[in-house]
Amino acid sequence: MKLYHKIGLGACLLASMASCKKSYLQESPPNILVADNLFANYDGYQNALNGLYYEVRRSRSGVTTSDPVNDMMFEMNVIGVDNGYGNYVTANTEGIFNSWGALNNAGQGYYSKTWAYLYETINSANTIIDRSAASTVLSDAQRNSVQAEARCIRAWAYRHLTYLWGDVPLQLHESTGENVRTDYDRTPVATIHNQMKADWQFADQYLPVTSSNNGKLIKGVAEHYLAELYLADNKPDSAKIWALKVTTNANYKLVTARYGVNATKPGTAFTDMFLDGNSNRSEGNTEALWVLQNELNVVGGEGNNIMRRYWVNRYYSLTVKGTDNKTTSPFAPSADFGGRGIGRLGPTKWAFSIYDATDDRGGDFAWRFSYAINTNPPKGYVLGQVVPVDRTATEKVSNPNYPNTRKWDYTSPLDVNGSQGYNDQIYLRAGETYLLLAEADFKTGDLQGAVDAINALRNRAHATPATLAQINLDFILDERSRELFTEEDRRYTLLRTGTWLTRTKAHNALAGATITTRDQLLPIPQDVIDANLTKKFPQNPGY
Repeated sequence: MKLYHKIGLGACLLASMASCKKSYLQESPPNILVADNLFANYDGYQNALNGLYYEVRRSRSGVTTSDPVNDMMFEMNVIGVDNGYGNYVTANTEGIFNSWGALNNAGQGYYSKTWAYLYETINSANTIIDRSAASTVLSDAQRNSVQAEARCIRAWAYRHLTYLWGDVPLQLHESTGENVRTDYDRTPVATIHNQMKADWQFADQYLPVTSSNNGKLIKGVAEHYLAELYLADNKPDSAKIWALKVTTNANYKLVTARYGVNATKPGTAFTDMFLDGNSNRSEGNTEALWVLQNELNVVGGEGNNIMRRYWVNRYYSLTVKGTDNKTTSPFAPSADFGGRGIGRLGPTKWAFSIYDATDDRGGDFAWRFSYAINTNPPKGYVLGQVVPVDRTATEKVSNPNYPNTRKWDYTSPLDVNGSQGYNDQIYLRAGETYLLLAEADFKTGDLQGAVDAINALRNRAHATPATLAQINLDFILDERSRELFTEEDRRYTLLRTGTWLTRTKAHNALAGATITTRDQLLPIPQDVIDANLTKKFPQNPGY
């Protein structure tokens, strides 16, 4: 897996070597894995696809491979929105999305690295697509299968690029040292959307309905993203068609009963899906569409996953005052508490305050609202005594006394303090497709259909069923937060529905005070503009 990641990066580096002579680029490395000797057979293409899946797994790691446990990729998608903010802040990552303003500028290295990562992923996909199209060692069925996976991921990368920056260059072929360009244009979003549709429709045609390989793409992924894309293009009728392909498929049915590793212990059907050993379809998770595979001590298996590191709060910094007025820290890092987190990302107060009292998604199995003392009990307290966190404070920075989601609770039993997570994790599930269906139904005037789609989720969570009178866009967006907190790209959802400004201002005490219309698109990284030497590369408005 990791070897092909290096091939993708190498292709990007070669593409920048405009001054090199052609002869220097024509290498014959028989003992090194590169594109020219990797694609010798079907197994080689599978190895290349493994590398492409590694690139996707990087979306839940640090923005650079040299420091994969810091500066999480796509923080801007989940904080600086109505339901998420930066708790423990680094100025040039979380700080941007709490403060916006002058910090949101084209010189931010975080943006440059995110842009480079996405185009590296696209180039890796393009290499597989181009090489397989010209291959004489693949059967037609093998070629279509390989291209379906690569095209699905290419469209996935352009989904991120267009939501973050709007018009961006559309690259559909492998970049090499022989086709260097310094005159890129910004392709209109509508044109890129058409290519994404073509890629996902091709993927839907040739991907399997299910797979014995837990990490492989299946039809439901392409169908889900097509539903979302048609909503973004204001075509709810088409969106409904694609969403129904998922929600009516018996292979993708919602998890409504307890199952798996903790089925006999207290818990809920909803939270069972996020437990280590329960995320995959082979483990009983029928709702899973795409599960990221992470393995401990397996070469190529690590994705440097830091979801727990970033979403689990710094509970070990909590202090409790004893009856002798002395303050101690009675909570040590523990697997029972999800492992050691650094709490860089946190929910807004609104995010954990919008659940019915009976809603499993807002309860103690879904959220960490208290901790049991496990070390150094203060005077007047005992080991095991439960201490609640403060659920009344408005979001503020550097606050360990605050709830966090439990969806990403996991730590290696070999290292409770470790930075990375090695559990397989849900990336996309049918529960989200039900909410796309509800939105499509609402926009086509089928309010009963929207109620039915939403209540499929609310009934599973033991929440009070929704009524026709409640159905509007805000209710659907509220429901997405209740169901999908930290799973969805919340920024994209709000931008797609034209609600990012109003909802962030209403529900995020930090970002809401500073965001402006300009911030709906990020600035094109300055190094991208500078590298386009022979043609002006326009900046986004306001930067």
